[in-house]
Amino acid sequence: MSTSKFVSVVDDDKDVRLAVSTLLRSYGWAASTFESAEDFLQSGAFQATAFLISDVRMPGLSGLDMYTELVSRGYTPPTVFITAYPSPELEQKASDVGALALLSKPFDFASIVHWVTAALGRP
Repeated sequence: MSTSKFVSVVDDDKDVRLAVSTLLRSYGWAASTFESAEDFLQSGAFQATAFLISDVRMPGLSGLDMYTELVSRGYTPPTVFITAYPSPELEQKASDVGALALLSKPFDFASIVHWVTAALGRP
């Protein structure tokens, strides 16, 4: 991954953002964090996002709606959604928008590493 590309972590839970971004950095990936879908979209960082990890349920715009907005703007980074409220319907919606996976909180950090590695290779 070039230094201009990074993994974006979008989650309203500060502890999740910190844990996931620390994990990614420990493996050598660059990571940026955002506390809402709106912050992420307004930042313009989506243009340099090589991989996206996003909570589904957040105040304001949901992770799924944020991804739909990215697609409408012509950006389709490999994406993993995370949620504390898994359901077969939500898993289907995530799949329908093109997500690689929907991980249930609390999730295994090895799953995050697996999906980022699968999409980007080792840094």
